[in-house]
Amino acid sequence: MIILHNRDLRVHDHPALVEACARARHVVPLFVADPAIRPRHRAGFLVEALEDLRASLRDLGGDLVVRHGDPVAEALRVAGETRASAIWASADVSAYARARERRLERECAAHRLDFRLFPGVTVVPPGLLRPAGGDHYRVFTPYWRAWRDAGHRQVTGPPPLVRLPPGIEPGGLPPGPRGPYGHLRGGETVARRRLDLWLKLCLADYADGHDELAEDRTSMLSPYLRFGCVSPGEVAARATGYPGAEAFVRQLCWRDFFHQVALAFPDLPRRDYRPRRVDWSEDGHAADAWRAGMTGVPIVDAGMRQLRTEGWMHNRARLIVGSYLTKRLGIHWRVGGEHFADLLLDGDVANNWGNWQWVAGTGNDTRPNRALNPLRQARRFDPDGDYVRRHVPELAALPASLIHEPWKAAPKVPGYPAPLPTPDNG
Repeated sequence: MIILHNRDLRVHDHPALVEACARARHVVPLFVADPAIRPRHRAGFLVEALEDLRASLRDLGGDLVVRHGDPVAEALRVAGETRASAIWASADVSAYARARERRLERECAAHRLDFRLFPGVTVVPPGLLRPAGGDHYRVFTPYWRAWRDAGHRQVTGPPPLVRLPPGIEPGGLPPGPRGPYGHLRGGETVARRRLDLWLKLCLADYADGHDELAEDRTSMLSPYLRFGCVSPGEVAARATGYPGAEAFVRQLCWRDFFHQVALAFPDLPRRDYRPRRVDWSEDGHAADAWRAGMTGVPIVDAGMRQLRTEGWMHNRARLIVGSYLTKRLGIHWRVGGEHFADLLLDGDVANNWGNWQWVAGTGNDTRPNRALNPLRQARRFDPDGDYVRRHVPELAALPASLIHEPWKAAPKVPGYPAPLPTPDNG
């Protein structure tokens, strides 16, 4: 059997891998480096995740077979070389992933191979929960109630043994920079270690402190969930029962929510989910200043510079910078989504574009005109200015009172810009 790995780079709680190893004498864990998918700044993280997966599979007696090219053609080629009877994979939701799955299904039928999709990318499979009279949930709260009451798949350990067929060449990993982009390393081993420590040391304070920018109390598991280095089902199962778990598990539900939206609306990265009449600005100078973290609004600039240097951004900062771009500068959500997709380690299709449409008012927010005031947000979630000072070092000597009054701060810091004009400040 062939297990085609995509966004499931792990051996723990991998339903397809576990069942294949239980049923077949020989199993080929296969990853195909697809030239149509640009890993962008995630390349190093991906390579580390693949290195770790290969090491884990070798510990189980197998190996990770790597090929380069079209995933469908390469999977069929390996199946022919090894006389495999089946190609199995974990189901995904993006338009590209679903097109790949449909091609695999057709080609497997033509070559008399069994093709099967398994859960594992989300806690609850997208499409499993449906409201009365609809194909998916459009509002989060009723989805949360249904998701919470649904039975979740039982978590499994790794397979006890992985046997490769004799004579197959494992192949080389795709090229990519080694070392962390920011301070996060890729791979299941790192992900599981982070999960263990965070559950024991930080989860109890999550509900009260997860929006505080300077004392980042978030788990930072999102890049590992994006690549499937850790199972979202296992994260939810292990968190449940800890004090303060519900607020954190709710965030996993948000992730599932956007996956079921993307499944039902494949054009999520391209078209308004809920069309609105908006006269979007095409101010390229303002968009460039936003990307560079030079808007003159310290809390916005701090978030954008954190993204550029770490490949990650605190969730509260994401809301602030997204609302500023779309609601204050009036620039299209696709501009922000493309920049995030380029730089974020955790930038998957469903969550990146679902969140951008939500903050722009074209998505699943029940209050589409909601706009976050960045200065009020800064005073509330970075009251002492420590988050800003960490990421905007030219403001390090300023007191919080000036950081939160950027019109007063700019003249005191050579080279730091005055705030961009918006409808609020002319």
